[in-house]
Amino acid sequence: MGINGKVESGKMNSDWKAFLERHGGEPTGETREAQDCLLFDLSHLGLIRVSGEDARNFLQGQFTNDIRDVGSDHYQFSAYCTPKGRMLATLLVFEHDGDIHLQLPMATHQAVLQRLPLFVLMAKVQIEDASDRLVRIGLAGPCAETLLQDAFPGLSLPGAPGEARQTPGITLLRLPGDPPRFELIGETEAMIPLWERFADSAATGTPDRWALLDIQAGIPVVQEGTIEAFVPQMANLQLIGGVSFTKGCYTGQEVVARMRYLGKLKRRMYLAHVETDQPPHPGDPVFSRTSQSGQGAGKVVDARPTPDGGYDLLVVAEIALAEADDLHLLAEDGPILRLQSLPYPMEQA
Repeated sequence: MGINGKVESGKMNSDWKAFLERHGGEPTGETREAQDCLLFDLSHLGLIRVSGEDARNFLQGQFTNDIRDVGSDHYQFSAYCTPKGRMLATLLVFEHDGDIHLQLPMATHQAVLQRLPLFVLMAKVQIEDASDRLVRIGLAGPCAETLLQDAFPGLSLPGAPGEARQTPGITLLRLPGDPPRFELIGETEAMIPLWERFADSAATGTPDRWALLDIQAGIPVVQEGTIEAFVPQMANLQLIGGVSFTKGCYTGQEVVARMRYLGKLKRRMYLAHVETDQPPHPGDPVFSRTSQSGQGAGKVVDARPTPDGGYDLLVVAEIALAEADDLHLLAEDGPILRLQSLPYPMEQA
């Protein structure tokens, strides 16, 4: 039963998969992907449920953010770090049905699922794989608020990123970014009629398009190629409310705090666009002819194709080189990265 940190694996949600197969749940392709109203099946993302009377106290000592702030009306971004402050995973942390849930890419899901129980000790905490137990769908575009208000008459929708709402059986999150974007979480029986309702107005989006919306919103996501590559501040996690500097101790806290109070940040994350025939991947190197760093000029955090061609990507790079507009993909003479504006203000270095 997952007592005292034992991991349970979720059963396959065959009902939801069968429903999608019958009702056109497959992505509808790049032509329709460019439409304004998009509906996403988020089964490609991993989900971990953490429950028990000691769950919040336990997680408080594990992640960069203050777990006490997560509730029925608020979710948060956070990170899971090594003792050296390097990020093992980035997480979307929310409450559903009274329990804490951690959403993260499948690339880091299993490692976190196996690692967390090692630190439970005698705490009353249950940790289980919930990836196939709860259905998660995304809705993005100017249509999103109207469709949701029609589906949930009388519910005050979350109006800003970080806000959540609970309605019987369903959790609703307002995610960062433009156009408006929401995630809904619930049991299969509750989610099927919602999908059917939304599918009348929305095209079905791909996992790549959902990740592109994260990239354009400036949300860092640790993938397999960037595990332990960055401390949180390098990836702007503090700029999207993903780090608490007042919560107290957690794994890696000393390094993260030292960078804030004693160090000068030399690298940070940027949004860029690149025209290339070779798809960029997380962890790909970024070069500059003028970089003097033995660690290289930077690395790709994540990248996805855009409907208009080329790739949008997040890169962690030396601040001086970014300000000089001298960043190239894969080689010093590789495709140039054209920096774009992030949707949030950058801290002063």
